[in-house]
Amino acid sequence: MVELLPLSDIEPQAVEDLLDAAFGTDRFGRTAYRLREGAEAVPALSFALVEDGVLVGTIQCWPVAHRSANGAVPLVMVGPVAVRPDVQRGGHGRALMAQMLEAAETQADSALMMIGDPEYYGRFFGFTADATAAWDLPGPFERRRLLARAVNGHGLPTAAGMIGPR
Repeated sequence: MVELLPLSDIEPQAVEDLLDAAFGTDRFGRTAYRLREGAEAVPALSFALVEDGVLVGTIQCWPVAHRSANGAVPLVMVGPVAVRPDVQRGGHGRALMAQMLEAAETQADSALMMIGDPEYYGRFFGFTADATAAWDLPGPFERRRLLARAVNGHGLPTAAGMIGPR
């Protein structure tokens, strides 16, 4: 039996163990971690996938902002999307993304952004790099992987600016 639950229902150490398994224990050095530093995941947009009582996947979303000469525009950073390595490619990540996007269409307080594979997240979930060409991040990143998507009536900033914690 597969259940999609609020991430807040899951023991935090189980989430950390899953993230270690999916991304390695050196994951904290990644640029994405700098963006979420000191923030708490957005509860309404963060979910866990549990199969037969075992945590197999999570998606977390974080409050960030685009800061430019025009001021700050809030955004929600999607990720990490983590699936236990032994069950990857089984549709769990896609189910987590679909659940988050459904919630975002009514509950997100801003547009979405992420660092991810444009071929996958563009094809299946409508994320593009169209608005992000002038955005910058506080660390190394591949420009083509900086993606965004408007949701819940919230548009995307296109001006030059730095993405960082809210």
